[in-house]
Amino acid sequence: MPIATPEVYAQMLDAAKAGKFAYPAINVSSSQTLNAALQGFTEAGSDGIIQISTGGAEYASGPTVKNKVTGSVALAEYAHEVAKGYPVTVALHTDHCPKNNLDSFVRPLLDISTERVKNGGLPLFQSHMWDGSAVELEENLSIAEELLAKCAAANVILEIEVGVVGGEEDGVSHEINEKLYTTPGDGLRTVEVLGAGEKGRYLTALTFGNVHGVYKPGAVKLRPEVLRDIQKEVGDKIGKADPFDLVFHGGSGSTLEEIQAAVDYGVIKMNIDTDTQYAFSRPVAAHMFTNYDGVLKVDGEVGSKKAYDPRAWGKAAESGMAKRIVEACEHLRSKGTSLSA
Repeated sequence: MPIATPEVYAQMLDAAKAGKFAYPAINVSSSQTLNAALQGFTEAGSDGIIQISTGGAEYASGPTVKNKVTGSVALAEYAHEVAKGYPVTVALHTDHCPKNNLDSFVRPLLDISTERVKNGGLPLFQSHMWDGSAVELEENLSIAEELLAKCAAANVILEIEVGVVGGEEDGVSHEINEKLYTTPGDGLRTVEVLGAGEKGRYLTALTFGNVHGVYKPGAVKLRPEVLRDIQKEVGDKIGKADPFDLVFHGGSGSTLEEIQAAVDYGVIKMNIDTDTQYAFSRPVAAHMFTNYDGVLKVDGEVGSKKAYDPRAWGKAAESGMAKRIVEACEHLRSKGTSLSA
């Protein structure tokens, strides 16, 4: 069962929380990057999460078409087919969706899954993210409450963000300041509105200094203890240990110690995009520089078809990205934990 059913997805998340590991959530925007993700998880013996952002979905639909739903459905259907050839289980997820994209991204996709479930099938995606970081907390949670009910009806998990991730991703940007740290009060209010699982399961991205983008280790000031404190204060209040299933956004530039501390405090999903983009592109650059006289028709020559065939550099790109995913699985301790093993 390469694409997780809702029940298997729940098992994956429960296993991660109990085992103190997290799944890499790999952003894809094409069949090649999706293949690379499947290859990487397989090489690591890890289940995982494949996710599509609004920009990735637009690109997958065709750069001149830019239809987020079309691109998402196409990649999801492709994943359902090609994943059959791999011995690991993956869940499909849609990444950051701000308020202005809800009606053109998450809500239509939820409608598709709802219809599939009504007809006795499975949801197309196993989880969706609502990114309410750009609105006030009460509006964020009000929209989350509405979406959580719809997700629960479709047997889909909702991901929310409580706090602000700095930097920029897919046109959503935030300053790097003290707003990057979620408070225990924010966590308590989240549980008051959304419950602790009884209204439907949700994943929570609490922020502890996270920043999207490219940063050297040490440049991002992470405070994983924020997660520990929120888990404890909210847990004590409602009588449930580690009540949140946590997500780590903006991890580029984080040290291994910071990553594993976050996992120790309840992170079970870590988004990875910037690093895998580079890992995919770097071998392509090497191929082009090394084979420039074959890729280019220099001085009127004919070049080399073997050099400029997209499959030549595409294989190298996928292999490079897969290798970075194996590294992520090692850092997040998911290597060798596949439920399929």
